[in-house]
Amino acid sequence: MAVGARSGHDEPEDRPERDESPAGGAAVPPDGDGGTPGDAGGVPGGGRAPKRQRSFWMELPLLVGIALILALLIKTFLVQAFSIPSDSMQNTLQRGDRVLVDKLTPWFGSEPERGEVVVFHDPGGWLEDTATPEPNVAQKFLSFIGLMPSSEEKDLIKRVIAIGGDTVECKENGPVTVNGKALDEKSFIFPGNTPCNDKPFGPIKVQEGRIFVMGDHRQNSLDSRYHQELPGQGTVSTDEVVGRAIVVAWPVGRWATLPIPSTFDQPGLNAAAAMAPAALGVAGALPLVLWRRRRLTAGRTAG
Repeated sequence: MAVGARSGHDEPEDRPERDESPAGGAAVPPDGDGGTPGDAGGVPGGGRAPKRQRSFWMELPLLVGIALILALLIKTFLVQAFSIPSDSMQNTLQRGDRVLVDKLTPWFGSEPERGEVVVFHDPGGWLEDTATPEPNVAQKFLSFIGLMPSSEEKDLIKRVIAIGGDTVECKENGPVTVNGKALDEKSFIFPGNTPCNDKPFGPIKVQEGRIFVMGDHRQNSLDSRYHQELPGQGTVSTDEVVGRAIVVAWPVGRWATLPIPSTFDQPGLNAAAAMAPAALGVAGALPLVLWRRRRLTAGRTAG
């Protein structure tokens, strides 16, 4: 027998202790405390140990980050606050008012309508002589998230008087007319103002994709009337429109909505609607004329 070999009847000098560990190989703690039945990890009831709740100060940066992202999304796609910098829209809007501008509907192809109060970027040449104040850090941050208008962007706010396809005109001592219909502007024009005596104009044919705008304080508004030497005869491209002002949000005492005055809903104001009866008449008469002409031609051929 080879040296070092043992017979099968010999017992080992050091017998290994029997593995008393539970099925599945779960280890027993070195101190021998394996827990009592019903314990799991030392937690009564068999549940997991509760996670330690984060403190408010640890979660605050996450909350601020989410709030900023939501503010940016709202500013970009939904609404944005703008400050009124002048008196050109009195008494509808006062200097210092804050208005909320709807930026959502233009994303769905909505075009400005007559009577709406809209905010638009400077088309070029309207605010050349207007000084732009240098904003501080706080103003830049608030304008970035949409809580304040950007002082670096030159925006204007006016009322839409005519849209693409309209013909707008105003003679001295006369009312503003759109497609031959006089506008009753008493409900929104500044008390004591005339519709256009300071700057009569027209007739002007507004091209498609453009709007003709005027301030409600007519004698204190450098609007479309005063920029007729520019391309588009003072009209504004709808691409420059930021959105429609829908509500005065600040100060609280001046809270109000900005609806479309009823004069812009009068029958026949729409140029296309005014042409509709004539177009229908032509369409209805055309078959009759063709039928009569065919009969006359047939009669001559037979004779």
